[in-house]
Amino acid sequence: MSAETAASTLTRRPVPAARGGIAQSVHDSLVVAQRNLIRMIRIPEVVVFGLVQPIMFVVLFSYVFGGSIAVGGNTDPTTYRQFLMAGIFAQTVTFATAGAGAGIADDMHKGLIDRFRSLPMARGAVLTGRTLADLVQTALTLVVLAVVAVIVGWRVHHGVPEALAAFALLLLLGYAFSWIGALIGLSVRTPEAATSGGLIWLFPLTFISNAFVPADNMPTWLRHIAEWNPFSATVQAARQLFGNLPEGYPVPAAWPMQHPVWASLLWSVLIIVVFRSLAVRKYRSATA
Repeated sequence: MSAETAASTLTRRPVPAARGGIAQSVHDSLVVAQRNLIRMIRIPEVVVFGLVQPIMFVVLFSYVFGGSIAVGGNTDPTTYRQFLMAGIFAQTVTFATAGAGAGIADDMHKGLIDRFRSLPMARGAVLTGRTLADLVQTALTLVVLAVVAVIVGWRVHHGVPEALAAFALLLLLGYAFSWIGALIGLSVRTPEAATSGGLIWLFPLTFISNAFVPADNMPTWLRHIAEWNPFSATVQAARQLFGNLPEGYPVPAAWPMQHPVWASLLWSVLIIVVFRSLAVRKYRSATA
C-alpha cells in the first residue's frame, strides 16, 4: 500500500466524537473507580481486615456493655443492641475515611497521580473515582455487618423502604467523609501520615455523639456539641428509620434531633460540596 493510499484510508476513518465536559468527567471517574475496585479485588486482605474492626465493636459493645448502659431507663441488653447498631453502622462508614486518605497518599507517593495528570482526563476524576470505589467497598462492608447484627439480635421494626433509606443516609455520610479523607491524603507526604491524620479526628467525632450512649447523660456543653454533630444526626435518622428508638427514649429538643433525616441530608451535602471543592483545588495545586 502506497503512502498516498494509507493517508487516504486514515482520512476516511471515522473520528470518535468528543465528549462534553460533564460526560468526560463521568466517564473518567468511572474508569478510575474501576481501576481501584480491581485493585481491591486483587488485595482481598484489605477488605477482610476492614471487616474485623466493626464486627469486634458489635460483639464487644453488645455483650460487654449491653447490660450496664441504660437507654430510656431500660438496661435490658436487647434494648441496647437495637440502640447500638445504628451507631456501629455510622462508625463503620466514617472510619473508611482513613483508608481513602491513605490510598490517595499512596498514589501520590508512588507517582501514579503524575501519570494520571499526563493523560487527557478530567482533573477531578481521579478523586471522584477513588471515592466512588471506596463507597462500593463500604456498601459491601455494611451488608456483612448487617448480617452479623441480625445474628446478635438486631432487628428492623419498620418497613424495607425505610431500612433502605437509612442505609442510603449512612452511605451518603460515608461518601461525604471520604472527601475529607481525600483532602487529608493530598495534604500529607506518606500513607502512614494519612492513616493517622484520618483517624485522629474521627474518634472524638464518633464518641462525642449519640452513637453509643444517649447524649442526655453528657455535661450540658458536651451534649450540645453531640446534638449538632453531623454524625449524631445520621445515627438518629437511621434509628428512626430502622425503628430502633426505644420506648420512652427522650428525643432532645435540638433541631437536628427533631428532624434527623433532613439534618443528615443537609450535613452530608454540605460536607461534599465544601470538601470536594477543597480537595480538587488541592489536587490541582499539588500536581501543577
